[in-house]
Parts: sequence; C-alpha cells; structure tokens
Amino acid sequence: MIPRVGCLVTICALAFTLACGDKTPTEYPAESEARSAGPANPRERPTERIEIASPADVEALFEKLGYTPEAWQAGIREVPRMYITNIPVRWGKTTSKEITVLEKKRVFFRFLAPLVLRSNELILRDRTRAEALASQIRAGKQPSTEDRQWLQDLAVYYKVIDSVETEIDSAALDELMVRVDTVPVSLVLAQGAEESGWGTSRFAGEGNALFGQWSWDEKAMKPEQQRRALGNYGIAAFETPLQSVMAYAQNLNTHRTYSGLRAKRAEMRRKGQSPTGRALAATLTSYSERGEAYVKTLHSIMDVNHLDAADEAYLGDGPNILLIPVGEGV
Repeated sequence: MIPRVGCLVTICALAFTLACGDKTPTEYPAESEARSAGPANPRERPTERIEIASPADVEALFEKLGYTPEAWQAGIREVPRMYITNIPVRWGKTTSKEITVLEKKRVFFRFLAPLVLRSNELILRDRTRAEALASQIRAGKQPSTEDRQWLQDLAVYYKVIDSVETEIDSAALDELMVRVDTVPVSLVLAQGAEESGWGTSRFAGEGNALFGQWSWDEKAMKPEQQRRALGNYGIAAFETPLQSVMAYAQNLNTHRTYSGLRAKRAEMRRKGQSPTGRALAATLTSYSERGEAYVKTLHSIMDVNHLDAADEAYLGDGPNILLIPVGEGV
C-alpha cells in the first residue's frame, strides 16, 4: 500500500455535520451542504434514526425497505438512503465470523452502496453547477460575485488552484471539470472490500477507514508493522464511514497518482460513454504496490460478485435513515 492523501472532512455526531477546511459547518446529509448546486432553499429531506443491535435487526430492516438480493436480481437498482453511522468493532471480531461468506458480502455491499451514491450525489451537484458557470465564462459572460467565489472555493478544494485569490483561467476550468466527477459504484465497492477486508479490518472497526488512506496526522491509526523508512505514518481515521468514502473520492479526484483514472473517465465522457468501475480500475496500478496484480484482484472481485450492475444503482426518494449500531461491541 502506498501513501495516499485525502481531504480531511469532519462529520460529527448523528446529524453528520460537515466542515471541510475552513468552510462553515452545515447539516448533513440534509439537502443544505456547502457548495450545493441546488436551489437556495432546497427541500429538506426528513431523517429517521434506527438502532441496530444484531444481524436480525439488519435483515429485518433490509426486508422492510425492499433492499434484498431478490429485488436486485429482479433488476431493481433503487437503493434506500440509509447511512450507517459507524462500523461496530463487533462486525470484524464476531458478527462477520458467525454468518456465511455470502451473507457477509451482501451486508457489506448493502451498507456501503448508499454511502457511495450519496458521495456521488454531492459531487454531481457540484459538477452541474460548475458546468453551468464554465459555460457562462466561456461565452464571455461574467458570473456573479457569489458564483465566482463558489467556483474558486471548489477549485481550491479540488487542488486546481492554490488560493481563492487566484483567477481561474480556461486551462484551470478544463482541469476542474476533469476532477469534479463521480466514481463508479462498482469500483468503490470492490476497493472497499479489498482494502478493508469486507469492513472487518482493525482500521475499519477503530476508525471507519475503508480504503487504507495514509496520514501523518497525530490522530492516525498506526500499523502494527510500520515501515519506519516511510516516516511516522498511519491510516487516516474518520468519524463516520461516509466521511471515509468522501475522502476516498476526493483522493482519486485530486492526487497526481490517479491522473490516469481521471483522464480515462474524461475520455469516456467525451465519447458519450458512462465511466465504468471495470474500465477505471485498470488505471489503478499505482494504488497498491502490487501493481497489475492489484487491478486483477479488483476485476476478480467485480466478476465473482457481479458488481458491474452496481454502476446502474441510484438513491431512492425516501427519507434519510441513520443506522446507529448499539449494544455490546459497538
């Protein structure tokens, strides 16, 4: 595993308060996030909180929501807006060992998919607004002061410019649109499974870390066999699994190591194609020291678990459901 840097986003408590960099915290995952491309006063989605204490609770909820293997096999790609608030330690230590491998995989994928789709939803909202402003600028029209400030903030977040004082020229606009883009669900599911051992790793249980992102922060979780030659690094810890997904997406969208992924994605869009997890996974030889073998592993996970169809998944229009693990081993 090589060093990787993601955006440090703090999402606090059950309301998922978002604060990225020096931006003002806003309620999350309600419809009022920072950098929102939606209307000024979008409809706030109701939020429900459900406690889960056992595998039986989880299966009962999946059944109630119609979020089942049978529905998926029938071609239903709608995914409920349910967001688990933390990965309980008991999942890695006991629960995942008490169920079949197939059940473990199904639980992991069904918990991770809504988080991926939510992260993509926020990215797409930003992309839509940025595209409109870019078209306006290219047509020789000046955006409002508010819109220009928003665009500069976005460009800083995506590391296209170093400061909000920097003007965004045509080349910067082009690069911004390459970076502000979604990550195919199948790719995130495959990498999450591989990097976290289906959510059972120590780092997943202790810090909701699903993608093995390196960090030199003092709060980073230290590996048991740390390679001192690489410095006093650790694995980035997150307040929620959603924070981990968002940081992973921002990492792929900004780090120079993954410029190949972004170029491939942009090329597919220019050709009128939807980027797929399978195609983008082929560019990730540098995500792991294993190189091509790592890519083969991702493709194998996609094949064995029939993940290609996950790229067709979408969030339903129901309420936000915060899933709160309770009981022993949380």
